[in-house]
Amino acid sequence: MTRPPTVAQRRVIDAADPVTGRLKGTDAQLAALVKRGLAFRHPRPPHDHFLTPAGHRIREAPEPTAAPEPPAAPADSGVFTARIGGEENAMGGPSRTREVHSAWQGLLELRRMTHRDGAVDRPCGWERTHLVQAAALALEAAGHRPAEGEGPGYRVRATPQPEAVAVREPDAEALRACAATLEKAGWQVGEHTEPRTGVRYVLASPRRA
Repeated sequence: MTRPPTVAQRRVIDAADPVTGRLKGTDAQLAALVKRGLAFRHPRPPHDHFLTPAGHRIREAPEPTAAPEPPAAPADSGVFTARIGGEENAMGGPSRTREVHSAWQGLLELRRMTHRDGAVDRPCGWERTHLVQAAALALEAAGHRPAEGEGPGYRVRATPQPEAVAVREPDAEALRACAATLEKAGWQVGEHTEPRTGVRYVLASPRRA
């Protein structure tokens, strides 16, 4: 079994950017993570280090020790969360638009770096482990409006099916537009009808090739 990372290495992994996986640490710490296959050094200047898929799995796994939980991150900590629809009093405006654009560009860069062929037209490993967030980011970045509270707009939710999310939007035309956006972003999509209610929804899964 692979030896777990040291406490210092785990701190570096946990502090990685939640979208791109960019790491900050000493040269020795970063080199050790690269040696263990948990990080890689970007070949182009400024030669930043990023988590590999294995590193992302470590980051998502719970701490193996019984150490006390760290304090929760403050609201202004800079951690980005895509809007899945249904949030109350969601803030918008130019600053949110910039955040969404930056997060989407970071995700495209993560695709390029983690796919062997450098492709950005299909989801990467991070997206497959964060299906709802990944689909919601694609929709929000394309300008679709998430639902606020019980109001109109898209809603992205997990489903019992592996690697699939459901997207609901009460407006039929807007629902088709959401499907087109996800398809363009590298997702396989199909429209379905709920048997009891007759409501149409989109089922989306990350495309592999």
